[in-house]
Amino acid sequence: MAIVIAGERSGVGKTTVTLALLAALKERSQSNKSLVQSFKVGPDYIDPMFHSHITRLPCRNLDPVLTSEAYVRSCFAKYSRIATYSLIEGVMGLFDGATGKDDTASTAHIARLLNVPVVLILNCASTSRSIAAIAHGYRTFDPRIQIAGVVLNRVGSDRHLELLTQALEPLNLPILGVLRRQDNIVIPDRHLGLIPTAEMSNLDSIIDRLSYLGKTCFDWEKLLPLMENPHPPTPSPAGKGEQFLLLSPAGRGVGDEVKIRIAIAQDRAFSFYYADNLDLFAEMGAELVPWSPICDRELPANIQGLYFGGGFPEVFAAELAENKTARESVHNAITSGIPTYAECGGLMYLCDRIVDFEDKSFPMVNIFPTGAKMGKRLTLGYRQAIALQDSPLVNKGDRVWGHEFHRSSLTEIGDRPLYSLQGYESNLQYPSEGWQKYQAHASYTHLHFGAQTNLLQRFLSTCCR
Repeated sequence: MAIVIAGERSGVGKTTVTLALLAALKERSQSNKSLVQSFKVGPDYIDPMFHSHITRLPCRNLDPVLTSEAYVRSCFAKYSRIATYSLIEGVMGLFDGATGKDDTASTAHIARLLNVPVVLILNCASTSRSIAAIAHGYRTFDPRIQIAGVVLNRVGSDRHLELLTQALEPLNLPILGVLRRQDNIVIPDRHLGLIPTAEMSNLDSIIDRLSYLGKTCFDWEKLLPLMENPHPPTPSPAGKGEQFLLLSPAGRGVGDEVKIRIAIAQDRAFSFYYADNLDLFAEMGAELVPWSPICDRELPANIQGLYFGGGFPEVFAAELAENKTARESVHNAITSGIPTYAECGGLMYLCDRIVDFEDKSFPMVNIFPTGAKMGKRLTLGYRQAIALQDSPLVNKGDRVWGHEFHRSSLTEIGDRPLYSLQGYESNLQYPSEGWQKYQAHASYTHLHFGAQTNLLQRFLSTCCR
């Protein structure tokens, strides 16, 4: 079993409640060594970082647009089976999906798909008896959704709680948690959401406070049975993907077989990676070799491919620019033909410069003759990308699903963009984007390989060659 933590709207406290529950569960589990598995609805990268920091297990994204309904079911089944407790953090409001027409990719969609109950968070600030109308509306809007109970957030006083409780009593809807206004824990954020865990020096103290809230503010007698695996956790067998092996790499004897070595940028500037994507690389025979474009002077030795995820290169542009030998190492590798996959922040790093919010310009790797300039406009949403040319990942004409989330734009588009873009609704058209040069595929569009493993197979095949 599992529960979905849902909000009546964005900003109601889903992440705070989720982290408080995970922290308390993890502390409770230390005595019996039980495992706590978390999931996140949608394409978010940063909330899962906080989940994983607490649980010490990779958080898994559940996104039926980037993957498929079948993949969401199999992913949830695979990882909830090995855990003692499972918890899913929702996205936006309970019924808010990819379009305004239906609830596709919403928290409600995932709850129905997995047949798990919902714990609904209600913002109680500036309301009392009206809270019952809100709860009743959410409970009856879609009879297929089972709302197990509510969490009352931003409760002002004992009197306020009494009024709220009296209003909800006729609904016979359990109150599973109460958080007071003074319980609010502020996690600092910036232009794309929360600040990633690697940048927070006070994270452990925040987690301690969240754990205290988790232990003292929730009805665990009612919650635990909803989250507990009714069967003994079973180990998950290692994935058996197609194995790509490279013969006779530098420094090896002829005929020896080793995994393909892919240098993956992982530091404060590059941290946006789906856990499933990293697993798929390993399952298909690749060895991901972490390195830091901020700190390391050059790329790892004996690599056959490069992988640059998203992140915040604009925040660390000065440090990235200062590490000239790393930039030269990447430039030389790409111009020599090393297959490269770069998305969003990775694309920005491969441009000739990054221009930050203060209009300061910093030199980058200079593979693509364009700059990445920060701006106020947020580009956000699912995209169906139609390949306009071949690359190490796609063949011309391929259609892939991805997601854009950035506040930068390129100063030059180029005369041969990588993709033409459509929105989730096919009548929504977006400007073409992306670059292909040498053996480098770079785009603002983030990809999840879970239901698109052919893309990863093509990339690793290119690395083999």
